[in-house]
Amino acid sequence: MSINSSVAGTAPNSSTTILLGRILLAVIFLLSGFGKLTAISGTAGYFGALGLPMPTVTAVLVGLIELLGGLAILVGFQTRIAAWVLAIFTIATGLVAHTGWADQMQMIQFLKNLAITGGFILLASSGAGAYSIDAKRG
Repeated sequence: MSINSSVAGTAPNSSTTILLGRILLAVIFLLSGFGKLTAISGTAGYFGALGLPMPTVTAVLVGLIELLGGLAILVGFQTRIAAWVLAIFTIATGLVAHTGWADQMQMIQFLKNLAITGGFILLASSGAGAYSIDAKRG
């Protein structure tokens, strides 16, 4: 194994850890997106209370971004693009829903979003690794 292959994330060890990272990042988005899409009225009500426009449409769009983005990350399909989309989405979510920083739980939720965003930026930089659809495609 050369240093370059290790840095590029193509070494078996790197690909295994990237796969583990992808799985761990994907879980929250898969569950959250599925939950939103199977409870549209409750999600729309929450989004309406936040003052978001067209809460039902927003609930569907957010649910689809989370579910499809999480699935793309999980299987390693268009990983760099999906990681950037979810990084931007996660920061936006933090800025919309978790800015009541006087409440320690809101601060923790916001910081969680920052940490997840960092994971997506690393994934966008490294790519999906060898154990992915991206690697099989080319």
